[in-house]
Amino acid sequence: MPVKTSQAAGGNSNMTAPFSGGCACGSIRYVCSRAPVASLNCHCQDCQRSGAPFASGFIVRVSDMTITGTPRICSVRAGSGMLATRSFCADCGSPLFTRGETAPEVMSIRFSTLDNPSEFRPMLDIWTSSAQPWVCLSQAIPHYPQLP
Repeated sequence: MPVKTSQAAGGNSNMTAPFSGGCACGSIRYVCSRAPVASLNCHCQDCQRSGAPFASGFIVRVSDMTITGTPRICSVRAGSGMLATRSFCADCGSPLFTRGETAPEVMSIRFSTLDNPSEFRPMLDIWTSSAQPWVCLSQAIPHYPQLP
C-alpha cells in the first residue's frame, strides 16, 4: 500500500512510496522505498549555477535508496563552507542527486528525474535571500532566507 508524504506548513505532497526515476537516457535509475522527508525549492547561488533560477527537489534518507548505474560526481564548497557533492549522468548530463557533509544520512533528488514529476509539490523555499528578484515565490508555502 502506498505511503503518503506527511504535509508540512502549507505543503501538499502527493509523492507516494515506493517511487522511482532516473536520468534522461536511462543509464542511471533509482528507487526510493519510503516517502520523502521534505520537498523544496533551493534558491542558493550554487543551485542557480546548475542551469535554472532555483533547484527543485526532495530530501530522502540515503538508506531508503537503491541506485543502478554509476553517476559522475562533482564536489564543491557550499555557502556554508561544507562540501556538497552533486551527481549527474556522464552520458546525458542530467542532474540527479546532491549530498552534503552537514547531513550525510540524507540526499536531495532533482524533481525532474521522477518517473512521475507531477507528484512533486514543494513544501518550502530555502535560501530566498539569494533568489533572483524576478522569481515569483509562492505565498502558499513558507520562505526561509537561508536554511530553516
